[in-house]
Amino acid sequence: MPGIALLDWSAQDLRSATIDYIQSRRTFASVGDRPADLTLTVKAWLTMRSRGNYRYNLRLESALGPSENTPIKSYLVEKETVGSSVRWVTTSDQTPIAEAVQAALDDLLSQIEADHPLYSKGPR
Repeated sequence: MPGIALLDWSAQDLRSATIDYIQSRRTFASVGDRPADLTLTVKAWLTMRSRGNYRYNLRLESALGPSENTPIKSYLVEKETVGSSVRWVTTSDQTPIAEAVQAALDDLLSQIEADHPLYSKGPR
């Protein structure tokens, strides 16, 4: 495929997007990148394929639970978006990657919100 081979997407981009998204969604009382009562760990893999148009696949493996303890529950989310058929610069990746991140975080936070009783304090 014509275009460039380098895929430019940093871990800091994902960290910032995740924190900003979770803050705006207000799933948790507060959000930051330091340990708290509950810690959400997110491992991400971004792959790009070219078959016609470029396809970006984002896989998030996440776990949520009390800090420094075994997570209460794990989550898996995979989302794919389609970009253009030609990549002239690495910035052409940003829109489809942002769409994949948004869709993946929507799915992840919906799952976490559905599991709210698992994480709420009080007698179980």
